[in-house]
Amino acid sequence: MSSMRNAVQRRNHKERAQPLERSKWGVLEKHKDYSLRAKDYNAKKARLKALRQKAAERNPDEFHFAMMSSSTHNGGQRVADRGNKALSTEVVKLLKTQDAAYLRTVAQKTRRAREKLEEEFVLGSGVEGKGVRVLGKEEKMGQKMVWVGSKEEQKRWGEKDIEAEIDEAAADVRDGYDKDDIEDASQPKHAPRKALIDSQRSAVQAGKALRKQHKRMQEARRSKLEALKIREKSLVAAEHELEMQRAKMSSSIGGVTKAGLKWKVRERKR
Repeated sequence: MSSMRNAVQRRNHKERAQPLERSKWGVLEKHKDYSLRAKDYNAKKARLKALRQKAAERNPDEFHFAMMSSSTHNGGQRVADRGNKALSTEVVKLLKTQDAAYLRTVAQKTRRAREKLEEEFVLGSGVEGKGVRVLGKEEKMGQKMVWVGSKEEQKRWGEKDIEAEIDEAAADVRDGYDKDDIEDASQPKHAPRKALIDSQRSAVQAGKALRKQHKRMQEARRSKLEALKIREKSLVAAEHELEMQRAKMSSSIGGVTKAGLKWKVRERKR
């Protein structure tokens, strides 16, 4: 009969979900969740009861010699020996020497990268024909506003602006394209004026795109340069601190003791 009872498919019993009006409390707690929570609560309760009993039965006159060499921290935590062997002063000085050499090497590498990036940044600032500019002092381009009386005059001014910008964008276009491409793109003298204006407008747009790309590269260089400066400053400060520690260990300079007393090396009177 048991085999037949197991052969018949029975309904799957699903766990009840959290009601909608209690959805803000999260998932509905099941019996297995309650069992774990109750077990943890009872274990903590038993531990607190044992500690209260120990505190009640404590002997205030109790003493053993281990109390002389032991200490506590943060109001009751016993500080014990972890078994680590203390290094000698010579070994510690040698380790600090190696650390200082490593910091010095990394600082020199960072300094060379910073100097190279500064040269690229300064040279890149003078590509646009404005000369070399000081780092951190970016010049803003001014704008000129011209008032016109009609749309025809506005179109004439637009053509004049294009003709004035074509010389400025020529250098950028030459950098981005080959000489053959420039010759193919140039129009003959007898070409219609509209086609000539279109070619000039495309050349100006290409120059603007190149200048925009160059500006983005300069911004990336600037951010990287600032990060390298901060890293170099941190490495130099760490190296200086290590040198001070080594000097204090060898008693070649003064310092402050753990008790807060200042001391300095006695110098010979002259």
